[in-house]
Amino acid sequence: MSGFLGRLVVFFTVCLISFIAYTLQIFVIWPWYGRVLSVELLQLLLPFNFLVGVLFYNYAQCVLVDPGRVPRGWVPDTNADGFEVKKLSGRPRYCRACDAYKPPRSHHCRHCDRCVLRMDHHCPWINNCVGHFNYPFFLRFLFYVDVCCSYHLFMLVQRCRDSASRGDWTRISSNELIFIILNFVACVPVLLAVGGFSIYHFYCLMSNSTTIEGQEKDRVATLVRRGKIQEVKFPYHIGRLNNIKSVLGDNPLLWCCPLPAHGDGLSYRISDDAVNNGVTASSWPPEDPHEQPEGDFAGLPSSPWTYENGGFNPALRPTNAQLRRGDSSGSRRRRRAAVPPYHPNYQEGAQYVEDYSSSDESEEFQMREPMMRRGSEGFEIRQMSREEMLQRYLAEQPQGRYNRYVPEPASESEEEA
Repeated sequence: MSGFLGRLVVFFTVCLISFIAYTLQIFVIWPWYGRVLSVELLQLLLPFNFLVGVLFYNYAQCVLVDPGRVPRGWVPDTNADGFEVKKLSGRPRYCRACDAYKPPRSHHCRHCDRCVLRMDHHCPWINNCVGHFNYPFFLRFLFYVDVCCSYHLFMLVQRCRDSASRGDWTRISSNELIFIILNFVACVPVLLAVGGFSIYHFYCLMSNSTTIEGQEKDRVATLVRRGKIQEVKFPYHIGRLNNIKSVLGDNPLLWCCPLPAHGDGLSYRISDDAVNNGVTASSWPPEDPHEQPEGDFAGLPSSPWTYENGGFNPALRPTNAQLRRGDSSGSRRRRRAAVPPYHPNYQEGAQYVEDYSSSDESEEFQMREPMMRRGSEGFEIRQMSREEMLQRYLAEQPQGRYNRYVPEPASESEEEA
């Protein structure tokens, strides 16, 4: 998201929160209490405004606090911490886009164009990534949105119940009625959307996983269910209480206070159960053994003209590029192809024959074999004999579908006759 568009989204979010928070107090609650400052009015509005203030502070921290970036020149200590090594290659995690090493649980954000420590996701509503240093503020922001919207709906419902109990709706002015409807329309969808989002992130908090790691856990569960790999436990799950403490702090009384994150975001604790079972950060996430390695041509062999694992195919036929270049005199070419292997007249070792006729069709000659074209990508299918093709076809068919006829040997009476 571009800088201007991202700031525009942040401005719209601030305006939406302000509209929901203050239009209710000015155009609904204040007329309800007769536009007179009283103790009951202060007892109702002071807690609400305190919660709104904490909500704005956490939102500002989500927008302004850097989620965490890899220090310049950071190199993992593979001797002291073997968890920072990739399982397959035995090398530290490396980001090609940033041209730098990647700490555990960090990922490259294409919107921010850099690696983010303990990246959860890129949130367009804060125009920032949710990472290690602003993740606690993001969780508290979601929590206070839920609390403030619930408080907001409580005051709206109480206002409507008061008018319904008296049976006199004429006391509500048209201006007040309009803002009651607008607040219901604005607050209910926000509470439903943010509430569902909060439930998911509170679940991630208790399991000590991010949105990206949640997707990795789903992919690993699919591989285990299909029988491709054995079950691998998530190494960062250290217990629900310890998971919450690792993000919000050790003191439960301060979990709702807007305090900064703990740790440097470069290393994380591994569960004892995972260590006892031999699971480390280097083995997470486990890869599909049937998946091709990373890279544009990592799965291709060194030679472009190969089949299976047998190397170069000696029976590869040349291309017609040189034939077209040599046919510059305007002669017309006719091609007579050998029959396929399953044809009754097929002969073992049959070759393609190239016959050429000149424009007056008076001269025929056989074209010589040109040089093989190099530098082309692709795979050549291994040639098979007729019997091999038949056996392979029969093996792929369901059992009992075809009855193959095998002639019986002639008896002695038939041979004498």
